[in-house]
Parts: sequence; C-alpha cells; structure tokens
Amino acid sequence: MMATTHAFMGMALALPVLATAPELAPPAFVAGLVGGVAPDLDLYAGHRKTLHYPVYAPIAAVLALVLAVLVPSASTIVLAVALAAAALHAATDAVGGGLELRPWRAGSERAVYSHYHGRWIRPRRWIRYDGAPEDLALAGFAAVPVIIAGDGPLTVLTAALLAVSVVYVLFRKHLATAAERLAAFAPAPLHPYLPERYRGA
Repeated sequence: MMATTHAFMGMALALPVLATAPELAPPAFVAGLVGGVAPDLDLYAGHRKTLHYPVYAPIAAVLALVLAVLVPSASTIVLAVALAAAALHAATDAVGGGLELRPWRAGSERAVYSHYHGRWIRPRRWIRYDGAPEDLALAGFAAVPVIIAGDGPLTVLTAALLAVSVVYVLFRKHLATAAERLAAFAPAPLHPYLPERYRGA
C-alpha cells in the first residue's frame, strides 16, 4: 500500500480520541500519522522486515491500549495510537502485493516478514500493488473522515496528502521504470545500499 494510505489509516485510529477527549486529539492524530508511516523507514534496510512486526506489533498495541484505558493521559494515548498504527501497517502489508519493483506482475511471494514465525508472509493481493486504484479507494475511505472531523492544519495536510496519492496512482507504473533507470546511474559504492528490486527488476 501507499505510505499515504498507511498514514490515513493511522490517523483514522485517532478519531475515537477526538470523540472522547478532544483536547488530546491533535497529538493523537500526529501519533497515528507517525506510527502509520514509521515502519517504512526500513525502505533501504530490509524493507518490510526490519521495522515491520505483523505479530509482535499488535500485541504491543493491545497492551498500550489497555494502559491508555487504565491510565489515560496524553502520553499513554499517543503511545497506544502510534503502536496501533504501526501494527495496522504491518498487518495490512500482508493483504497487498509482493515486495518487488513491479508488484502488478505478481512475481514475489514476500509481503511482510514475521519475526515470530521466522519467515515471509505471502501477499494476499486484495490490494494488488501500492498505487493501484483500490489502494486509492482505501486511502480515500480512511482520509475523508479525518478531513471532515479535523480542522485547520490537519484538514489541509490530509487533503494535500490525498492529492499526492492521486498523482502517485496516475504515474505509479511509470515511476517503477524511472526508479530503475535512476538506480542504474548510482555510483558503484552505493549499489550495496540500493534495494535489490531496483537493480534490474
């Protein structure tokens, strides 16, 4: 899925906070955004493995949620939303496409790595690839309530990210070719740091 889709889903997790403790909603929305995109910081270092925990992250999120219910405060609520967003990110990567430069070809059987099982979880391809039309539909489904419920900077940021998502979807398949060509021009010392899928995919 697109990074923006993960961000919107993470932010949507903060909507109950807005309804029950509106004074804590701003940091909760930020926590959802950060938690939603944070797992993808491993893009160039073991993508969907290093920072993705489809089994352990949900357990941590449940424990954090229990703590937030028992000891409600800005810090416990922010922690719960952030961990829930990160857990949702890892779990939903399993229903998307495989880990490859052109996932619409359905050639990879690696969706997300489970550290608990010690193996890769295969892609379900309910959302065929990041930037697919159904990915944009899910992004919109998660973003619209945030846009409606939010105000000021939150609404502007979410709407802007949704617009970026639309552009990404329009050019998704062309971007794969562009990335491959740019990788070919990378200096030799950088080659070990490039994702394998960028090298002659």
